[in-house]
Amino acid sequence: MTTTHTPPRPKSLRELLAGPGLVVAQAAYDAIGARLIEQAGFDAVYMTGAGTSLARGYPDFGLLTQTEMAENAGVMARSVGIPLVADADTGYGNELNITRTVREYEARGVAAIHLEDQVSPKRCGHLDGKEVVPRAEFLSKIRAAVEARRSHKFLIIARTDARAVLGLDEAIDRANAALDVGADIAFVEAMQTREEVELVPRRVRGACLLNIVAGGRTPVLDTAEAEAMGYKLALVPGLLVSAMIEAGDAALTALKSSRVVPSVAASVGETFRRFGADDWDRLRRRFNAGAEAIHGDAPMVGVHTFPRGNAQ
Repeated sequence: MTTTHTPPRPKSLRELLAGPGLVVAQAAYDAIGARLIEQAGFDAVYMTGAGTSLARGYPDFGLLTQTEMAENAGVMARSVGIPLVADADTGYGNELNITRTVREYEARGVAAIHLEDQVSPKRCGHLDGKEVVPRAEFLSKIRAAVEARRSHKFLIIARTDARAVLGLDEAIDRANAALDVGADIAFVEAMQTREEVELVPRRVRGACLLNIVAGGRTPVLDTAEAEAMGYKLALVPGLLVSAMIEAGDAALTALKSSRVVPSVAASVGETFRRFGADDWDRLRRRFNAGAEAIHGDAPMVGVHTFPRGNAQ
């Protein structure tokens, strides 16, 4: 009698955060990046709003709609088996709009969203010229988001950009007040010194998120340091975006000058296998849809045997 080994179910984001140490959600802006992050062994992935904006030809100035952001989050969530944290900007309106935003993201299998207190249209948290709404308005929106979710597994992250506008004390007060009305995680954006980064998890009465942005305002770039300071979740939003731009510039410059298409390490078939080709070929064989063209002994690379997009 043969037995089938069932791989362990991926942990939900809430389960990961309840464990020891820091959860690092490396960022992507599409399904390709999300798969690379999962295959690299990260426990969670982050949909960067800046990267999503850039991928659609815009700077991170709050120019995308809720529909564009939620649809991209859904594509990424269904493409991986690890939890997806997603940027939801300011929630795209008042409490009614935020209610819909939460439900749209949650229905697409997203594990968590962060909502911020900037005036819309917002700006990247590491740029000048930000404005924030009154504290009471921010808290009302966080309360609406908490009440709108249908499952306790879906996490609400309260992000405040008040440090740049009103100072660190106000940012920490907003973070604590957001936790008091039901937010699961506090996100104080764009702290400006190492001392400020260390201070936040000491003064905030709950789980804290650190946004690690190379070239940004916050000077801490080491996830081990963030863990030692007491942070529970770290986002790394710029790594793949910068790597893609730099590698793309280099490859295109080389092709333009040499006129020779460079060789690649992986074949076309091997690349497709990293994105589920073997799973789809099994369906071909099962339903005889072109089965004669598929060899059953082809090596299986990067196959996922658990349902995708359900690890909230």
